[in-house]
Amino acid sequence: MMRRSNSKIHGTGHRPWLTGLLARRPTKVAAIALANKLARMAWAMMARNERYKEPAALTA
Repeated sequence: MMRRSNSKIHGTGHRPWLTGLLARRPTKVAAIALANKLARMAWAMMARNERYKEPAALTA
């Protein structure tokens, strides 16, 4: 049975910082970094009472 790479499973194609991190660090460390980033984004949105705005680079 062939395993798919983590980047294909987790969809890191549009997250170059995460792809680079996965190349340098263990998967669990990258998962914690991603969770931390998402938590900071959620806190900032709640603190500013804003909705999520997808980055312009991803909408093109």
